[in-house]
Amino acid sequence: MPPLDPSTLVAELLGRPPVAATRLGGGDIADAWLLTLEGGERAVLKTMSGADADFFAAEARGLEWLHTPQGPPVPRVLAAGPAGIVMEYAAPGAPTPDAAADFGRRLARMHAASPGGFGAPWPGFIGSIPMDNASPDGESWADFFARCRVAPYVRAARDRGSLSATDAHVIESLLPRLADLVPAEPPARLHGDLWSGNVHWGKGSRVWLIDPAAHGGHRESDLAMLALFGAPHLDAIVTAYQEEAPLATGWRDRIPIHQLFPLLVHAVLFGGGYGPRAAAGVAPFAAR
Repeated sequence: MPPLDPSTLVAELLGRPPVAATRLGGGDIADAWLLTLEGGERAVLKTMSGADADFFAAEARGLEWLHTPQGPPVPRVLAAGPAGIVMEYAAPGAPTPDAAADFGRRLARMHAASPGGFGAPWPGFIGSIPMDNASPDGESWADFFARCRVAPYVRAARDRGSLSATDAHVIESLLPRLADLVPAEPPARLHGDLWSGNVHWGKGSRVWLIDPAAHGGHRESDLAMLALFGAPHLDAIVTAYQEEAPLATGWRDRIPIHQLFPLLVHAVLFGGGYGPRAAAGVAPFAAR
């Protein structure tokens, strides 16, 4: 079946068509349109070719779950269905040090709103691929991370041919040592895919979170993801975060461990050098 045009899809989701729909620059996975609705309200439609039937429902639940009173702003979900999601529009602004510092403080507060366990009550997605969020009561972060955030993507990257047997062995040899390498902390409310493209710099120095892979995890993981591909004013974000909620000693040294998950996901989605990079990052820990 050919994809619905934006106006038809919005009419199905909202019960009324938009006055106008303008294509926005999409990401690597999805497409987006800026909508003008009756009365002049603006919104965003996001679609993805071949999306799993539960993909946008998971995104909607993740956005709603990330909303915390003192955390970063998150777009309000207007409607979601198997073919797309309609969300509140946040007008873009310029990245500034002051906005970055405010974001760092708010991110720390969101992390501190602990969900009480690792994972999430719904099946998730990272990019376009499934992400297991099921975690039994009392499971440690080390066991959850190894079972749900590393092992499935090592297998998938091996199947794709983007991770060698040698590199897979390096990564797998790290897993039994995670509990000794990463200090235990209460589960944090994570964005889960916090690269710079999912940090939306809005007007009025507001920095929004979009496109989450939300779940309960270790708070260092979100910061490691921010550092993976760089972010505007990253030092200001981290400094303010540390002032709000200091990180455990040695957190910078542990960044490659937390970057293992996104690098493996990239190896599955895009191939290239992401698999070898993931293994190289954790090799020093595996060799200890």
